[in-house]
Amino acid sequence: MKVTGTGGKEYTIEPRANLSKAHLSKANLVHADLSGADLADANLSEANLMDTNLSNANLSKASLKGADLADAYLDEANLMDTNLSNANLSNANLRDANLEWANLSGADLADANLSGAVWNDETVFPEGFEIPEMSRDLDWQDGDFGL
Repeated sequence: MKVTGTGGKEYTIEPRANLSKAHLSKANLVHADLSGADLADANLSEANLMDTNLSNANLSKASLKGADLADAYLDEANLMDTNLSNANLSNANLRDANLEWANLSGADLADANLSGAVWNDETVFPEGFEIPEMSRDLDWQDGDFGL
């Protein structure tokens, strides 16, 4: 699948794609398979990522501000220092995801699966969101997320 990003550059959307620093704001990526893709520092603001497979993807420092990630698969994704403010994450699977330093202010997390996800004191959750207890030991410091 080919997508034209901001500025006219064409990107190939496929599993394990290298899309680091890609400019894909407002892109329509519904049902795309980006499992294992490198999207570090990418701009996906206001992108439509409904039902997209982002399992094991690296989205560290990416901007997903206002993106629609409803029903998306983000299990074991690296979302460290990612801007997810005002994103729709309803019914998203964030199992075992790394949410350290992530900004989720204003995000919709209704029925999202956060089991096993890790976050820290700098992670910003939506106002009024009841943060679940961590269900994982902090073994990730020893390499679970490639740190």
